Amino acid sequence: MRTINEDVRPYHRSAALQSVDVVNTVTPADLDRPTPCAGWNLGTLLDHMTVQHRGFAAAARGNGADTELWRPGTVTDAVRADPAGAYAEAAQDVLDAFAADGVAESQFALPDFGPGATFPGAMAIGFHFVDYVVHGWDVAATLGVPYEPAPDIVAAVLPLVMMIPDGDFRSTPDAPFGPVVNASGATDFDKILAHLGRRPDWAQA
Repeated sequence: MRTINEDVRPYHRSAALQSVDVVNTVTPADLDRPTPCAGWNLGTLLDHMTVQHRGFAAAARGNGADTELWRPGTVTDAVRADPAGAYAEAAQDVLDAFAADGVAESQFALPDFGPGATFPGAMAIGFHFVDYVVHGWDVAATLGVPYEPAPDIVAAVLPLVMMIPDGDFRSTPDAPFGPVVNASGATDFDKILAHLGRRPDWAQA
C-alpha cells in the first residue's frame, strides 16, 4: 500500500495536467455556475485552485511561509479575465517547482494548515495530489462533462484519500473537505469523491 511519504509526482503530474485540460474549456461566462463545493461558484473554485498552485510552488521553492501568496484575491482578476490561461500558467508553475531535484526531501511551509506548519515535501505533494484529482472532477461536474482519472492515478490516490479522517470537524467552515458521503457499491473513483465529501452523482439543478 502506498504511504503519504511516497513520491507520487508522476501520478500528480498526470492529474494536474488532466485538470488543466478540463479548465481549458472554461470561459468567463461559466464563472457564476454553482459547483459541488458548497458556497462556491466556479470563479471562486478556480481562484482557490489557481492560488493553491502558486502557494505550493512557492513552498517547494522555500517561500511558502508568505501568507500573501496563498490569498485567493491575488489571482481573482487574472482568473476573471482568462480563467483557462491563468489556471494553466499556475499549474505549470507548480509542476516545474515539484520537478526540482531534492524537492520531495525538502520541508514545505503550508500556512493554510496553521501558523508555522511545515511538512516533508513528499507528504505535501501528496496533499496537493489528492486535492487536484478531486478538483478536476469538481470543474467537470460544474460544466456537465465526463471526468475519470486513469486507473493508475486512481490506484495511487485512493490509499492517500482513505487516510484522511472523518469526524465532526468536517462540518466546520474551514474544513478542507465536507463529511463523508455514503457511496456503497461504487467504483474506486466514486469512493474517492464520497470520502472527500462529494456526491458522485452531483449535477446542477
